[in-house]
Amino acid sequence: MNLYIRLLLLFFKIKRNKQYQNLLDTVDIDYKALPTDCDINLHLTNSRYLAMMDLSRTWMTERVGLLKQIMKRRWFPIVNATAITYIRDIKPMQRYTISTKLVGWDHKYFYIEQKFHSERGLHAIAYVRGVFKSKKGIISIEEMLEVAGFDGQTPILPSEVMHWKEMLEQKKLSNLP
Repeated sequence: MNLYIRLLLLFFKIKRNKQYQNLLDTVDIDYKALPTDCDINLHLTNSRYLAMMDLSRTWMTERVGLLKQIMKRRWFPIVNATAITYIRDIKPMQRYTISTKLVGWDHKYFYIEQKFHSERGLHAIAYVRGVFKSKKGIISIEEMLEVAGFDGQTPILPSEVMHWKEMLEQKKLSNLP
């Protein structure tokens, strides 16, 4: 239930947003680990990290000026893969920040880095691979970049993302009939 409340609060924040950032900028959003976000080990439960990452990507989409364009076109984001590394726990009532950054793209997918951090340091780092879809199918990278008004150079994907991509391809190939 508290995720619905957070989503509602995020929509209020989006409605008031007047500051926009460049497509490749890091976008921060602050949260507090509520007791209902924590498990019996008294830290943020693993599934909550992924849920908070979803909200943070929505905030990033707004901050880079794409949310209205995406909603107008009835496009929706699809996560294809996620890799997360937990470094240190987030305790109940602890404040933390999620930093979200589009680190690049290839012929089909966008790659996003998300970091959880606080005054205690880095808590987790995740990579997300995804696309945008419409009723007609997957939206091309070129069309998305055009809608975003991006005319810069394609960033070089970080080496850890390149290794992750290779691992994902190997998983797919190893499991084909």
